[in-house]
Amino acid sequence: MSATAAPERLLEDLNPSQREAVTATSGPLAIIAGAGSGKTRVISRRAAYAIETDAVPADQILLVTFTDKAAGEMVERMASLGHRGVLARTFHAAALAQLRHFWPSRHDGAPLPATLESKLRLLVPLIGRLPGGYRFTQAKDMADTIEWAKVRRIRPEQWAREGGDRAPIPAELFARVYRDYERAKAEAGLLDFEDMLVQTVELLEGDSEAAALVRSRKRWFSVDEYQDTNPLAERLLELWLGESRDLAVVGDPDQTIYTFTGATPEFLLGFAERHPGAPTVRLAENYRSSPQILELANRILAGGGRGPLRATRPEGPPPSVRRLPDVEAELAAIVAWIRAVAVLGVAPTEMAVLVRINAQLPAIEDALTRAGIGFTVRGQRFFERREIREARQILRHVRPAETGGALVAAIERLFVERLGLDDVAADAGQEGRERAASLELFLGIVEDLGTADPELTIDAVLAELDRRHAAEAAASTDGVNLLTYHRAKGLEWDAVYLPALDEGLLPIRQAQEDEEVAEERRLLYVGITRARRFLALSSSSRRPSRFLAAIEPPRSTARRVRVLPGPPVATAVIPDDSLLEALRRWRRERASTDGVPAYVVAHDTTLAEIADALPRSLPALRRIRGMGPTKLERYGAEILAVIESAG
Repeated sequence: MSATAAPERLLEDLNPSQREAVTATSGPLAIIAGAGSGKTRVISRRAAYAIETDAVPADQILLVTFTDKAAGEMVERMASLGHRGVLARTFHAAALAQLRHFWPSRHDGAPLPATLESKLRLLVPLIGRLPGGYRFTQAKDMADTIEWAKVRRIRPEQWAREGGDRAPIPAELFARVYRDYERAKAEAGLLDFEDMLVQTVELLEGDSEAAALVRSRKRWFSVDEYQDTNPLAERLLELWLGESRDLAVVGDPDQTIYTFTGATPEFLLGFAERHPGAPTVRLAENYRSSPQILELANRILAGGGRGPLRATRPEGPPPSVRRLPDVEAELAAIVAWIRAVAVLGVAPTEMAVLVRINAQLPAIEDALTRAGIGFTVRGQRFFERREIREARQILRHVRPAETGGALVAAIERLFVERLGLDDVAADAGQEGRERAASLELFLGIVEDLGTADPELTIDAVLAELDRRHAAEAAASTDGVNLLTYHRAKGLEWDAVYLPALDEGLLPIRQAQEDEEVAEERRLLYVGITRARRFLALSSSSRRPSRFLAAIEPPRSTARRVRVLPGPPVATAVIPDDSLLEALRRWRRERASTDGVPAYVVAHDTTLAEIADALPRSLPALRRIRGMGPTKLERYGAEILAVIESAG
């Protein structure tokens, strides 16, 4: 198509920064796209403009997206602009297509091996053969660590030197499982998802003919969500490019929330250095959120590299920030907020409640069910989790005969013996934390039933669990959205509630290093910027999140944020951890004496809750999650002595 006035239609409704990005159709380009800044429009318009100005033929374009869903939406966008057939794929999908093409000719006519849909199929039996409590290590945490290693091209024999302390089990045990996993996969004739990239990289690095053919077919690239690119994908991108300089990358370092998968924003931040002469265009005009919500978001990341977002939408109601006395009060506040924004005309499907981990959702589900409010759980539901299914099966099979408090203790002993509750490496990985939290929540439900009914029987427990499961399963598809911050990435709603902004949850307790805490801060930023008009935040513990201090508005803008009744938000500070350190010293000494791993004595989560609650008696200590009868008998007196000596 010859250059005419037609391409100008693609620029008519763009702001100056968007127009600058769209018309830069050749050479390297970095686009720093803030939340809600119209990046999808820019990516699709830029590709269409390049085609219509003869910068590149349509069949030479590859638009790389983060998910298959995003790829499908990008294809639809291009079709709506009159350019059907422009290819949009994820790194994995594009690599798999290339492997399918070249594999038979490089392997004596053999077809490409089948894809292993889940690593868990091979990992579960390998983990089951680990010694002691390590056999309860969560397979997903092991799979995540293997993925982290593979995207860095770290082989099992290199793990001890290059893996650091990322594995959920000791390095030598992890290296053994990793090696056995790779062997089992090869013997079964399978490839996993990382192998798609590994094998394609090795093909293009070692086969110049294949590399030349790939580069002849695609030479103009655009990569979305570039802040979440990992080293293996970056190497593949370099091999696709060859001598071409036509690469545009789009991302936002302030939305980097997947470093646990191996992603790093360094490729985005260092793009101009690696591609001399590459311009950087910053998209900072936000088309999603009200000025009041953006003011909050900008304060959370004040001093960030991208700079503040600028509002384009009309003024809206001020976000509310609330300190509540306990979790029950916070659940009541969520229900009241949902009803209030509904009165203002917001549909349930345009409301969302976001949490840090899935184990926080059941309490919210229960509160909404009792209030007659429909909801939709996005992601895995509580009663669908494997450990919860196993726990219910154990209770149905064993059917303890005890009643009341004795029944609660009997159920906890069963979970220790059959599910390794006391041995779960809950602080070692995301899934381990979720599993421990889910089982502790399960026990919490049983304990509440026992408190309410001194004659509680196993039949009553099973009936209540069945009722809650049925309520969860019957959740409407058009109700209030309940999901985690990570699942909310890329989505938006008219109204968003962010509860439990407490130390230990956001930031999560396991975030110790500065960069880990920074990523937790970015998670909160992502949560805030999901909201268009209505936003509420709350804390319900004695230790509110350190991030809330950044939200306390200066006097000049106090009307733009409502700080509702409760202690001043600005008092949210990083707590004194001297008691926590004393408890950790005691744990190390006791673990050494007993000859067991430290987490068998107590998880970090349990010690942190003890330091928070300051129990002064055995009954008070028993109320701490993770302090069951066995641990109370074994360690209770020693823990109380540590608390007493710490003053």
